[in-house]
Amino acid sequence: MKHLLSSTLLLSLCLAAPLWADPGSAAEPQVRTKAQRDAMTPQQVLDNFRSGNERFVRGERKARDLMAEQRATASGQHPSAVVLSCMDSRAPAEFLFDKGIGETFNARIAGNVINPDLAGSLEFACAAAGAKLVVVLGHGDCGAIKGAIDHVEMGNLTGVLDRIQPAVTSVGSSVAGEQTSKNPALVTAVTRANVVETVKELRRLSPILKDLENQGKIKIVAALYDVETGKVDFIEVPTSP
Repeated sequence: MKHLLSSTLLLSLCLAAPLWADPGSAAEPQVRTKAQRDAMTPQQVLDNFRSGNERFVRGERKARDLMAEQRATASGQHPSAVVLSCMDSRAPAEFLFDKGIGETFNARIAGNVINPDLAGSLEFACAAAGAKLVVVLGHGDCGAIKGAIDHVEMGNLTGVLDRIQPAVTSVGSSVAGEQTSKNPALVTAVTRANVVETVKELRRLSPILKDLENQGKIKIVAALYDVETGKVDFIEVPTSP
C-alpha cells in the first residue's frame, strides 16, 4: 500500500511539472502585448536589450515556459526589435539578449551584411509590424570577416564577402602587423568597422527606415558580441544629414 501511494504521488508530480519546464517558470506566459510594445520608446527597447544581455552574461536568464509563449503568440506577434546578425551558430539573438518567442525579428546572413532584400525585411519589421529598434550585430572570430580580409572567392559567397570590403578598406593599414586574418587585432578592427558601415549602408538603402529614425520612431544601432565573454557592446552610429 505504501509503495502504491509513493508511485501515485510521483506520477502526480511528473504530470504537474513537465520535464521541459524551467525551474520557477510562471503558469502564465510573459508575452508583451501590442499595447505594451507600442508604449515603449526606442531607447527603452535598447535599454531592455542591454539588461537582457547583462542577465545572459551573469547566467541569470528569465524563467520561461516556451510552450506557453508559443501558444500565446500563435495568433499574432508584436516584436519590439529586429536584429540583423551573422549566421554563426554561436550568436543566437534570443539567447544573447534573453528574449522569448515573439520578442524579436531575426534576419541572419554571413557577415551581417545588408542588401536590398534584407533592407526590405527590416522595413517590414519596423514600418509595417511596429518594431522600434534595429540592431546590426557582429561578433568576434567571424569567418566571413576573415574571408573578406583574405579576399576569399567561393561561388555565391564571393558576393557576400564583397559587401564587407568597404570595412576592410576603411581600416586599411591602420592596424600594425600582418594584413591577413591571422592578425587578431586586424580582424577585430574590421569586425567593428563592418557593423558601422552596415548601419550607414542600411540608411542609404532604406529612406523609409532613415525617415523613421529621423522622426525618433526607431533607433538603428550597431553592436558587437564577444564570443569569449558573452558581452554585447552597443555602438551609436551618428546619422548624416
